[in-house]
Formats: sequence, C-alpha cells, structure tokens
Amino acid sequence: MTDMSEQQQIARSWDRPEGADFATWMNSRVARFATRKYDWDALKFQADFDPKYRRAQMRYVGTGGTGVATDANTVPSEHFTFSTMVIPAGNEGPPHLHTDVEEIFFVIRGKLKLVLEKDGERFETILTDRDLVSVPPGVYREEINIGDEDALMCVMLGAKKPITPTYPPEHPLAKIKR
Repeated sequence: MTDMSEQQQIARSWDRPEGADFATWMNSRVARFATRKYDWDALKFQADFDPKYRRAQMRYVGTGGTGVATDANTVPSEHFTFSTMVIPAGNEGPPHLHTDVEEIFFVIRGKLKLVLEKDGERFETILTDRDLVSVPPGVYREEINIGDEDALMCVMLGAKKPITPTYPPEHPLAKIKR
C-alpha cells in the first residue's frame, strides 16, 4: 500500500503548475476545435501500404494509440486519451489489437461496419450516428466506412500512453516497420 504523502508528491497532468494563476491553468486544459488540425500522417504508413487505410486523427487529450510520440497542442493525459477520427467513404481502419486498454468508438456521423474478433469468434455490427462501442483489451477491432460520406467518430483509449496496437500475425501490416 502506498503512503498518501508519497502520492501527493507525484506531479500529475491535472495538477496546477507552480506559480500559474487559475485562468492560465484552466486555459491549459481547454482544447479548441479551431486550434486542432487533422493529422493525416499519424497512420500514413498504413495508407502508404494501401490507400484504403487512409484516415486522420485530431487529438484533444494525449496522443492516442497511433504511435505519435508527442503533441504539445493537446491537453495532457492522466488516465485516458481522446481524439476524433475521420474515415473517408470506402476506407477502413485495419484489424488491430490493444493489449493494455479498452477502446471506445462513438460515431458522430456516418455508417461504419464494425468487426470484432477473439479466439476464432467473430462479431459484426453496423454503427451509425451516436452509436457507441466499448472494445475490451485483447479483442481485434476493424472499422469499415460503408457509407457514402466521411465517417467522423470520437476515439477514447483507457491509458495515459497506450501501448502501440498490433495487427493479426497474418495481416500484411504486421510485417511493416513503422
């Protein structure tokens, strides 16, 4: 068991910086849409392999699970990450697995076919506007935009810095060096 005095000495991302006034501190915790940019390069190695994997991430809290190391334009993360993802019509997020975290997809607009797999079992469903799925660690997930327009979804991962996801061993992306 950890001593409470030890826990109070550990700096957390939400702690007020030394000498910062309240407004400065609170402003550092605001991520405005106007200051975000879609990062089409976060998963570019996938799109370079096959254009159907082209999609973009817009980060708000932390850097997510894409492998982006740092982004000074985000609210620091303590226990989860939060971003939005655009998947163009006909494109997809390839099957991938997070070993360490739960992942949430909340569809803001669009029509996605969601494929989940674990130990040879498969589940498919269609997600549309305002639908949500919570995918446990250890379950492969794949999102395919089957609509006629870009799909926009929120993505939340349950760790400050999730382990970079892996692909099924037989998938071609499993052999690509990032």
